[in-house]
Amino acid sequence: MAVEITEEFVWQNIPRRPRDSHKGTFGSVLAVAGSAFYRGAALLAAEGALRTGAGIVTLASVEPVVSAAAARLPECCLCPCKEGAQGGIAPENVPLLRRQKATVLLLGPGLNIKRSPLCGRNFEYFSEDPYLSGEMGAALVKGIQSNGVGSCIKHFAANNQETDRMVSDSVMDERTLHEIYLPAFETVVKKAQPLGVMAAYNKLNGTHCSENKELLTDILRKRWGYEGMVVTDWGAVKDRAKGIAAGQDLEMPGGSGRGTNSILSAIKAGTLSEEELNTAVRNLLRFVDSVTEAESTNAVFDRDADYRMAVSVAENSAVLLKNEKGTLPLAKGCKAVFLGEFAEHPRYQGGGSSHVNSAKVSCALEHAPGVAYAQGYRTDEDTVDPALEQAAVAAAVDADVAVIFAGLPERYESEGYDRTTLAMPENQNHLIAAVAAVQPNTVVVLHNGSAIEMPWVNDVPAVLELYLAGDGAGEAAVNLLYGAVNPSGKLAETFPRRLSDTPAYLSFPGERETSVYSEGVFVGYRYYDTTEADVLFPFGHGLSYTTFEYSVLRLSRSTVREGEEVQVTVTVKNTGAVAGKETVQLYVAPPKGERHRPVRELKGFAKVSLQPGESKEVQFTLDKRSLAYYEPELHDFYAESGTYQICVGASSRDLRLTGLLEWQAAQPLPVHFTAASTLKQVMTHPVGAAIIGPILQRMAAAAGSATGKKDDDDSSLSMMMGIQLNTLIDFHVLTEEQLNGILSQINQA
Repeated sequence: MAVEITEEFVWQNIPRRPRDSHKGTFGSVLAVAGSAFYRGAALLAAEGALRTGAGIVTLASVEPVVSAAAARLPECCLCPCKEGAQGGIAPENVPLLRRQKATVLLLGPGLNIKRSPLCGRNFEYFSEDPYLSGEMGAALVKGIQSNGVGSCIKHFAANNQETDRMVSDSVMDERTLHEIYLPAFETVVKKAQPLGVMAAYNKLNGTHCSENKELLTDILRKRWGYEGMVVTDWGAVKDRAKGIAAGQDLEMPGGSGRGTNSILSAIKAGTLSEEELNTAVRNLLRFVDSVTEAESTNAVFDRDADYRMAVSVAENSAVLLKNEKGTLPLAKGCKAVFLGEFAEHPRYQGGGSSHVNSAKVSCALEHAPGVAYAQGYRTDEDTVDPALEQAAVAAAVDADVAVIFAGLPERYESEGYDRTTLAMPENQNHLIAAVAAVQPNTVVVLHNGSAIEMPWVNDVPAVLELYLAGDGAGEAAVNLLYGAVNPSGKLAETFPRRLSDTPAYLSFPGERETSVYSEGVFVGYRYYDTTEADVLFPFGHGLSYTTFEYSVLRLSRSTVREGEEVQVTVTVKNTGAVAGKETVQLYVAPPKGERHRPVRELKGFAKVSLQPGESKEVQFTLDKRSLAYYEPELHDFYAESGTYQICVGASSRDLRLTGLLEWQAAQPLPVHFTAASTLKQVMTHPVGAAIIGPILQRMAAAAGSATGKKDDDDSSLSMMMGIQLNTLIDFHVLTEEQLNGILSQINQA
């Protein structure tokens, strides 16, 4: 018997709350992609099948939950893009997402790792660090959903470039995937339970993410306990039936009939089970129920309040990169000139689907009355305009201080393509150099979505990084420049000196639609700090108009075992003359072990506000996961026994205090040796070393006697370490029976 799915059917079959509490909004849903809004039916899919006690049910309206018809929101408020500060995000930071009728889902935040600074969509992502991305993402999702709007985290997973993004294959080993590219998603799922997860366009190790059962079912749902809906990126579906079998619930934009035909054909052929389809339909219906339940008709869209919040977030996200000779803050009444087109028309948002029509955007000029201005360059071209530049230089000569607003035009970075260089436009670099040559008090204010090169950095005393600071960019810039607000942001990414220094330089964005993640876990500061590379500005860096002193680092215990935690406390004092905020960062440095590991990793951060002379104690909690790496042999995280350094400071390169923590693992790594194992492998095991060690020494001594040189003993030992155990039989060192006995003894130890 075929039954059409109706609204009444849904409420009868999902008994989450009384039918009469529904207020008639079942028929429409409004979703947000970045800030672009999509309107459609609550349940659309041409046809599908659902097994009930009555027989086969034909779904007249199940896919997609949201249609492809896109409509821009006429006016809205844009807060800064996410790469700004490391400071925490609380629910009160997202009031602009107040739930209104039919507004149910925001397609964000983006949790992908900034593998390379060239990624065109880096302005949408938090960091090069998975711990930071996860903690910031979880806080943001909680904030969004506390206001009655759902969050759909994206792009799951390993979507780290725009080049060939719909067909590119992200190829990496198991450890790299689980240690770098999955943890941010894991943290957000476990801590915030977002309503949606968006599968990425790309392939992961040969399988499209929208059809990857290991990713969408085994990891996301079974291992992490995710309970929400999984949606494709727009146009990411290759085979709808395979997607459903893998754990994909919703196709976007859908509605073409191709997906429906794929489902029906697969059901008929037996390659897709009705229960797999049932699961996808139930997930969609639960989503519809949850969003209609959260609807409020009392929300107020206060554009003025939202703009004030945008200014505040921008002020707290800006990063003071450099400030020599106390150049900033500017003295009130000083003769300043603002240079550069961004002073009048700031770059305040990213390009692509995140682009919005803002109700109000401020520029620096309007908030600095009486300040002179010269355009200096054009943002729609890269070549130097001699007239514009000469006018700007002349204005700089006549001023006490020159403030140059520069950065990347939108055509340089956007969804859909990657950058090919870290350079800013030539006309901007040329202007900064020309002005700095005649004006020693030159300040550069940057508007960009990711790291850039700064060939002029040694010629200017101050650099203020705004990133893409949202609607309040201009007002926030002036407040920061003149000291009405003290900068407190920290870099969530490393600024390298040159592109060739970056860890993925030789493999990004790959070739022939394949990107091999050959740098492994050594991404961002994990690479730069481990190799002691010279960088422009390190991860976590950010200055203030005041100074901070770190003291009294304490650990609640010196030895930790499985199942235990340790509390780490440190005292921070404002030793300057003005109020300020400091983001205290905790890094863990592991002992040398079985696997190559980064020299240190971020495992805690907290932003603290201090008045002049005030001290506060900051506390962190560490557990096994804080010390662990992903061990492929266990298919899980593992912390080796040993002494770990607990480092606290102001950046990954500015560590002020260090403590020691002894970790005792419950079990050593399981090992299993065979006749094909090498002597080197066996010698890493204490029982193996005790048995094989004397044999090795006799073999090395014999080799030394043969040459008559005692120095050959050590070189012979090194050479022999690569020999397989079964080769000892051929060398008449052991019999096969003796070797089997040794292997049994070691493996049972």
